[in-house]
Amino acid sequence: MSELFSLNHKRILVTGSARGIGRLLAQGLAEHGAEVIINSTQQDKSQAVADELNAQGFKAHAVAFDVTDSSAVQKSIDFIEQNIGPIDVLINNAGIQRRHPFCEFPEKDYDDIINVNQKSVFIVSQIVARYMVKRQQGKIINIGSMQSELGRDTITPYAASKGAVKMLTRGMCVELARYNIQVNGIAPGYFKTELTQALVENKEFSDWLCKRTPAARWGNPEELIGAAVFLSSKASDFVNGHLLFVDGGMLAAV
Repeated sequence: MSELFSLNHKRILVTGSARGIGRLLAQGLAEHGAEVIINSTQQDKSQAVADELNAQGFKAHAVAFDVTDSSAVQKSIDFIEQNIGPIDVLINNAGIQRRHPFCEFPEKDYDDIINVNQKSVFIVSQIVARYMVKRQQGKIINIGSMQSELGRDTITPYAASKGAVKMLTRGMCVELARYNIQVNGIAPGYFKTELTQALVENKEFSDWLCKRTPAARWGNPEELIGAAVFLSSKASDFVNGHLLFVDGGMLAAV
């Protein structure tokens, strides 16, 4: 049974993993035996995280690239495959948020959200999947959101981008499952992170959140690690095209 969830000998690339939830996932995956590849747009920040993990006795590498630049992604994935080793698991975690009322939403902010949250999933997955198809195995995990299913004030483009990630996950599953590649998603609910700190400190919002969530609290980021381990491990070999909600039951109750 220990092998079922073991990540020993698994090489996992986590995009956007120099901070936030991506950094936390990289740590948790490393603690379960994975060799992790840290990514952000800046090599020094990526390397700092990799150095921290290596100092703890884990195996980590830093490869910086812009997930929205197909040429940079291609060069970086080729480098990883040829110099670090085959990518067994890809976690598309990189994402951004912008908040404006719908009628005032700047087109530039809309474009940035779609490029980072949606287009990058397509670009990075496509390039990594070409290698996985040749090996006839692999796992891709897309980080979605509860907003894959729900709308909310001031974040309509974000919700649209995460809805698209849900359908990218399903479409990729249909096309890649025949090559023994599992494509799934993790959809977090409301978690205490640096991006949600203002909402956490807003008593009115926090009170509303706790009333609407069956678990009656915010999620702690560490509670996402189990889902990532499951979808990265042998335990999920026949799970495909699935969006795993980690939301304290909120979606079930709304």
